[in-house]
Amino acid sequence: MRVQAREAAFQVIFSELLGGEVAKGARARLYTKAKLGEEDAAFAERLISAVEGHKEEIAAKISAAVTRYADYRIYPADRAALMIAIAELDYLDEVPPIVSVSEATALARRYSTEKSADFVNGVLGGILNK
Repeated sequence: MRVQAREAAFQVIFSELLGGEVAKGARARLYTKAKLGEEDAAFAERLISAVEGHKEEIAAKISAAVTRYADYRIYPADRAALMIAIAELDYLDEVPPIVSVSEATALARRYSTEKSADFVNGVLGGILNK
């Protein structure tokens, strides 16, 4: 169920990019709706905490990786997927890099534009290959 936990974390991060903080109660309802167990809800919270706690470092990594693309032009859904993957890569040792990239690409494919999965995959590939 990590896929659902990651998706719930994505929805929180995406919402926060668009409009501010998502309250703990709203998160709990989201986790219930996604049918997350205690362990998966805790994983989603660790992801969100990693993103929120390292927002500047993550944003800097994204900016450095998209040198040919204006940072402000990144779709919020793509940015949220990138933020979650970078948080997993840098701050959660329990997730193999290939899984982080694959899951971020899947989130972009599901929630963003037709070309977003390739964009997210390329940005993350560039970050991993540095």
